[in-house]
Amino acid sequence: MANKKHIGLALKIILPLVGVFLMWYSLNEMSAARRLEMWEAIKGVNPLWVVISLFFATCSHLSRAYRWKFMLEPMGYSPRLWNSFSAVMIAYFANTFILRSGEILRGVVISKSEKIPFEKAFGSIISERIADLAVLLVIMTTAIVLQSTTLIDYFKTAANPLPSIIGLAVLLTIGILGLRILKKSSHPFIIKVRDFGLGILEGVKSILNMKKNAAFIFHTLFIWTMYIAMFWVMKFTVPGLEEAPLGVILAAFVVGAFSMSATNAGMGIYPIAMGAIFSFFGFLYEDAFTFGWIIWGTQTIFNIIVGGICGLFFVLAQRKV
Repeated sequence: MANKKHIGLALKIILPLVGVFLMWYSLNEMSAARRLEMWEAIKGVNPLWVVISLFFATCSHLSRAYRWKFMLEPMGYSPRLWNSFSAVMIAYFANTFILRSGEILRGVVISKSEKIPFEKAFGSIISERIADLAVLLVIMTTAIVLQSTTLIDYFKTAANPLPSIIGLAVLLTIGILGLRILKKSSHPFIIKVRDFGLGILEGVKSILNMKKNAAFIFHTLFIWTMYIAMFWVMKFTVPGLEEAPLGVILAAFVVGAFSMSATNAGMGIYPIAMGAIFSFFGFLYEDAFTFGWIIWGTQTIFNIIVGGICGLFFVLAQRKV
């Protein structure tokens, strides 16, 4: 048990450092003159585009918080919008520092503030992530269609599918064996795990039992429209990217979305990913790299400030209980 705690602590320390290292490495590889040029470009950004982008981001976060109630209502819960919004923003805050910790903390926050069983809240979060993944795949397909052969060739050279196929087969085998053990075992610990899993499953099934399916779909599409909008308007902050067509923007958006999962909130890797994808389509790497820093930096600062404030209010509210 002690070893597991030590491993978990080590991962919590090491994984964020990967992002910090990538930030240092990418900046260190640049010449002093280029770093100064990038800094001057960042300082010269028209704040109007940043404000508009953050407005779209806020709309998406509010919509995500409001959409959540459609998944919890079938289980008999109707969370207040402020508590849902706080949970969402605290999750973004946590993901900035600890990789993939936000979803768990989001479930904890809504569980404590609205007295919703954690496993059911967490199950609904998993369910909404499935819906979000479906939309992201549609966006990816649209980007592929718009950029056709060029984008397809990029994905072919960027990743070898064989390791992914082997890994998927191994995970599938482990999953099947694990389900058999959970179903047949009478061990007290396994029973607790099984009950916890059933609670999560109930949360996941909530997407099938919603009475307001149309509203859920509307908010899901609205959330991702706002995501794309906040990304698209930021191209006007860098003169070299102003003429980027929709197909390139969507391709960069998809690559950026996946890079956010590689490190904590895309730290370090997001600007590199932007530089790579935009330069592939013929834009200057330096312009795209600067763009990556601008959009990642503004969104991260926003999430830290708003998420930190929401976290402070949550802690104060819990002390009063």
